[in-house]
Amino acid sequence: MAVTDYIVPASHEFAANFLFDEYGLNPFFAADRRVKEGSGSQRSVFTDQGGEWTVTLYYQPSNIVYPGERLPSGTAWRLDEVREFRMTIARHGEEDPVGEQSFNAHLAPRWPGMEAESDDGTTHQISVPDGLEEAVNVHVQGSNIEFDRYRRLLQKAASAVDIRSEYFEELHEFSNVQDAERYVRVNRDDSGPVHARDGPIASMGHLLEHDRQGYRKVVQDDEDGHGNTLPGYYHTVTLGPRRIREAFPTHALPKEVKHYYAREAGNLPDDSPLAHPKVGVSYQVSRWDETLGASPESLERLERELDQTLLSVLADAGLDIAPERGNGPFVDDAYFETERTEKGPDPVSLDLTRIRSSQESVVIRHLADGLSPIQWESLQTLVTDGGEVSPTDIATEHGRHVGSVRRALREIDDLVEREYGQVSLRSSYIAELVHDAVEEAREATRRAVEAGSKALEAAERGLGDQMSVFVAWAAKHGVDIDDALSRREARMMLRFGEPGREARRAVREGFRIWKAADLPPERFRTARIRFNDGSAASAWRYLEPG
Repeated sequence: MAVTDYIVPASHEFAANFLFDEYGLNPFFAADRRVKEGSGSQRSVFTDQGGEWTVTLYYQPSNIVYPGERLPSGTAWRLDEVREFRMTIARHGEEDPVGEQSFNAHLAPRWPGMEAESDDGTTHQISVPDGLEEAVNVHVQGSNIEFDRYRRLLQKAASAVDIRSEYFEELHEFSNVQDAERYVRVNRDDSGPVHARDGPIASMGHLLEHDRQGYRKVVQDDEDGHGNTLPGYYHTVTLGPRRIREAFPTHALPKEVKHYYAREAGNLPDDSPLAHPKVGVSYQVSRWDETLGASPESLERLERELDQTLLSVLADAGLDIAPERGNGPFVDDAYFETERTEKGPDPVSLDLTRIRSSQESVVIRHLADGLSPIQWESLQTLVTDGGEVSPTDIATEHGRHVGSVRRALREIDDLVEREYGQVSLRSSYIAELVHDAVEEAREATRRAVEAGSKALEAAERGLGDQMSVFVAWAAKHGVDIDDALSRREARMMLRFGEPGREARRAVREGFRIWKAADLPPERFRTARIRFNDGSAASAWRYLEPG
């Protein structure tokens, strides 16, 4: 097997609007004729790619306003009422025991100026593309069928119920895809890294998503709906076009990446495919202002982007996407089989660690270089205000001139985004880093004030200069001064932020001040040091050379 033989995802959900205008309303009139000839419906069977399919044609009431005897184009309307038609097209039950390889095709007429009536009796005009005279719109919605098979199956199904297949040959350019998903099924013992708190799903939402503007959705639900905890039950991240391009520079389609189980998964044995989760990527039409066509080229692009995203997520989680023996981490089901191909897209290295490091370096650089008071004020507002924030809002809150705020923001444009008069931090991860920095600055100010007051208090109590210095040092680093000066506790406790060089320097400084104040050295040397991350050590270890 070649190195480039990657696993082939399967098609799951799909929905599209197929618009046909080459034969005007002839497909609609033909469906009406066949339904009437069959006393309300028609049924038939046909074959495609060696498999047997069933089709049922039937009608439904319509809320389209009756157009009168003639349409605006002059076409005679000889029907007593307006109906709409549906075809249910499914794989034959003997070949699809699961019964989930099927789709429904809803056929409705289109002409300029057509109207629909709402339940309250009011009417509204139905949107019809400019320049379209008469046509039929076929909305298809199904699952577990390859995207490029829907139109061919529609044609064969129509022919099977005696409607000319050529009616559904040429797509109008306004045809469009509404929903699509590609997936693989992964062994639940292997899928944990996909939905882990530091896995690709959570990381993409954390690192790539804007901290407040636009659509942001990260879901991490581990409850299966039956009161049971099932890790990874429903974890998703949805990213719009701008964010998706940060990870996939050649992509534009908004997508949702998800790890999810069937509702009954927790009660199924390991040998049932449904006991294992799906990892899928779906197209999210509502997340952008553009449309994706339904032409063969558009469907090829759709499948390529979905598959590349899916393979990249799996690879980032450490799963073998090109297993040489057996199924690797994958589980076959009724519609997904562990197959490999050289024709699929190569996965993209998400390199979320690089993105994280890059964002950290941006924050650290600005903090190291020093931020102006206006920049600090702006960042404080952005991390504490959850709504929309404009430069004017920041200026008003802090009594600044709005021009000064705008200039200050321009100098930190790798931390913030300014768009349409609104300001926000570039990602939720940057927001967290900035929030921590702001809180640390506030805490440092509080400690400085407290240290100063403790030193004054010591001076007022008649303690020596060195003792006042130690009291200030203790207040700065969170040392309980009463405990430090008494023997109520067998061992003194010192509290610091993070372990490392800075902590070592602070401990040694404190020890020098402690001895200068004529306090017993052994009490300090035997003190216990605790850090914010929960770790601990004895003070003497930080006083040794090294």
